[in-house]
Amino acid sequence: MAKEFELYDAPGHLIRRLQQIAVALFFAGTRRFDITPVQYAALFSIREKPGLDQTALAHVIAFDRSTIANVVERLESKKLITRKAGASDRRTKRLYITPAGQKLLAGAIPAVQSVQEMILAPLDPGERDAFMAMLQRMVDLNNSHSRAPLRMSGAAPVRKLP
Repeated sequence: MAKEFELYDAPGHLIRRLQQIAVALFFAGTRRFDITPVQYAALFSIREKPGLDQTALAHVIAFDRSTIANVVERLESKKLITRKAGASDRRTKRLYITPAGQKLLAGAIPAVQSVQEMILAPLDPGERDAFMAMLQRMVDLNNSHSRAPLRMSGAAPVRKLP
């Protein structure tokens, strides 16, 4: 006889809960920077890949293209990035981090790293490595099922995102 479905033991429910916890810890740890997790990922990626366009940014942070425009607008309104017309196609806007964005990132990276450590802190060191390996494997193997799959177009992902 099949086991009855139990919500609180379901992987999807537990992953959603862990994501809620991770976001709450992120906001608590980065409050003074006034930045969301997605804005942080976008800013970090723009710094790592200057001249990226919005579509490429959506691909490298695995975010849907329709919403990435709002993220870029917010970063630009905060003067953390600039958009410049592409040399070959003036309709394409290339994204660049500003000095203010560099400064914010320099301050935020240690705070974000601390948040990442807090997320894993309840686990023993060996469990952390195993959890991260399994988490990465699950994300990689299920990437194609995402509404916004990670697409690196031949480049390795920017895995050093704290």
